Amino acid sequence: MGKPLAERMRPTTIDEYIGQRHLVGEGAVLRKIIEAGRISSFILWGPPGVGKTTLAQIIANKLDTPFYTLSAVTSGVKDVRDVIEKAKKNRFFNAASPILFIDEIHRFSKSQQDSLLGAVEKGIVTLIGATTENPSFEVIRPLLSRCQVYVLKPLEKEDLLLLMHRALEKDPVLSKRKVVVEQTGAIIRYSGGDARKLLNILELVVDAGDQEDTVVLTDKLVEERLQQNPLAYDKGGEMHYDIISAFIKSIRGSDPDAALYWMARMIEGGEDPQFIARRLVISAAEDIGLANPNALLLANAAFDAVMKIGWPEGRIPLAEAAVYLATSPKSNSAYLGIDEALRTVRETGNQPVPLHLRNAPTQLMADLGYSDGYRYAHDYPGHFVVQQFMPDNLQNTRLWHAQHSPSEEKLYQQMLRCWGDRFRDNEEQNRK
Repeated sequence: MGKPLAERMRPTTIDEYIGQRHLVGEGAVLRKIIEAGRISSFILWGPPGVGKTTLAQIIANKLDTPFYTLSAVTSGVKDVRDVIEKAKKNRFFNAASPILFIDEIHRFSKSQQDSLLGAVEKGIVTLIGATTENPSFEVIRPLLSRCQVYVLKPLEKEDLLLLMHRALEKDPVLSKRKVVVEQTGAIIRYSGGDARKLLNILELVVDAGDQEDTVVLTDKLVEERLQQNPLAYDKGGEMHYDIISAFIKSIRGSDPDAALYWMARMIEGGEDPQFIARRLVISAAEDIGLANPNALLLANAAFDAVMKIGWPEGRIPLAEAAVYLATSPKSNSAYLGIDEALRTVRETGNQPVPLHLRNAPTQLMADLGYSDGYRYAHDYPGHFVVQQFMPDNLQNTRLWHAQHSPSEEKLYQQMLRCWGDRFRDNEEQNRK
């Protein structure tokens, strides 16, 4: 069987590479580094099908240096050490270090990542990692500190159209077919910014027709062909994001049945359990929040349990957390509060800290009035005393507004006891 279209169209030079102009366009950071002929270790972070592996291979070709590839899915510590030994033997004086490309580096265990540290630090290999997950969560700190992180974006519509027309014109197979492009909306939509997915769809649509017939590319044709074989285009990219969206919205909407269904879809589809667990932690803070503070504790405990026990048992604490979150009362007051605070900071700039809130570790600071007038709350009845904590220009600014679930109502009543009308809701003010 011949190579698939996506492999046949893989670019070999930086000028053939499509997309990521912020990294490889004229004057961009990666292009400058590549043209200079020497690179340091880095990690490429971005969704599937945006050119991470291709970019690593182009760099190796440009630098004319040995290029080793490991997949985190199939490689162990021994494989890493074997590659490092090969790299030592292939290292020539003053030549660029051999490149070790690790696909899906987020799936490497801590011990696997630890085995890379020495070789990266000594320059035995130049590491290029590729990941679809946030490396700050998945890559150990010592290794991450030795790598620059470059973020790749989904391909834009113009990039996808350029790729499609290039395939139709230059691919040795497709260029022999009669293809008329009338509509591109569906193929762009189903591609979801993924170059590999676009080429898979294009190949499926064209190959489904008679070899001698003219293929008229329309939205209807794309939709019909994909309904016949949806797995030909769904490689976990677009569906990955659609299903996690449905999962989170089901929790937010208090539907435990739907939450379990979408979680099951992710589990059956081979989703990374850490990804599911992280989304539960985020949902607990964002959607349940102060209405049930225990939700965040339970979600975090589920995350820890999954890290300790793995699959398949890990599905149980994840399901427990999902049901608990879906059935909990909801509040996003903390989420709205921090966003409002950030907006205020951006609009008002660096407001000075009131003098009474500043520390006075030196006599000069004390003489300037630092800490003068500060009241220590624990010295007062109820461990509270009225004083100003916001900057002078923002004294009466409200950022957090209670949403009056049973749990949050207690917090609201406590603030009323402390601050009185400052914390009273507008509707209560009006009733007064």
